[in-house]
Amino acid sequence: MTSERTSRPEVTIREMELDDLAPVYHLGERLFTCDLYPFLYRTWDEWEVVGHYNTDPEFSLVAEVDDTLAGFIIGTLISKASWTYGYIVWLGVDRTFQSTGVAHKLYDKLVERMVEAGARYLIADTDPSNTAARKFFTKKGFKDEREHVVLSLNLSRTERYRAILDKHGNGHGDSDSKSGKLQRSKKASKAGQEKALCGATVLEPES
Repeated sequence: MTSERTSRPEVTIREMELDDLAPVYHLGERLFTCDLYPFLYRTWDEWEVVGHYNTDPEFSLVAEVDDTLAGFIIGTLISKASWTYGYIVWLGVDRTFQSTGVAHKLYDKLVERMVEAGARYLIADTDPSNTAARKFFTKKGFKDEREHVVLSLNLSRTERYRAILDKHGNGHGDSDSKSGKLQRSKKASKAGQEKALCGATVLEPES
């Protein structure tokens, strides 16, 4: 009987390249949806990929299996006072490669780079309902899990603000209508604007 370790595929971890931006973005579209994880406060869009690729290329990594994108991890460093934090912003693995060690390899390589860059503390966040991600980070030694509350207010359904929204042509409650769309970065494509996505560190089940 073949063991789980020997049956795992050959995984290559490398820095994200220009040609990876579109595939990584579309993989994130499939993983980081508001329907699955409604309480995450970061929004997945093109800038989450392009921005970090431009500012933190050494912390934007992809995993490949037989030249196929299997997953990615995106992080950044935050310096406050005498501390340097490594922040794991996004971690996603294609469902085809669940439980094959891809997430572990991505994480280990990113943390290695962060430590070399001076990080002495790591931060990761995820939707509270994402038990797979919480289990993953607990395995990696993360502790002191704290709950936070995210409050929301639909301004188009609030009488106090409706007049202001109507004045600017954004008073419709239908988020799919042309006038009701939020204006994002000028670099955002139509595809990114049409589908509301949200997320932070989200992880598919991983052994």
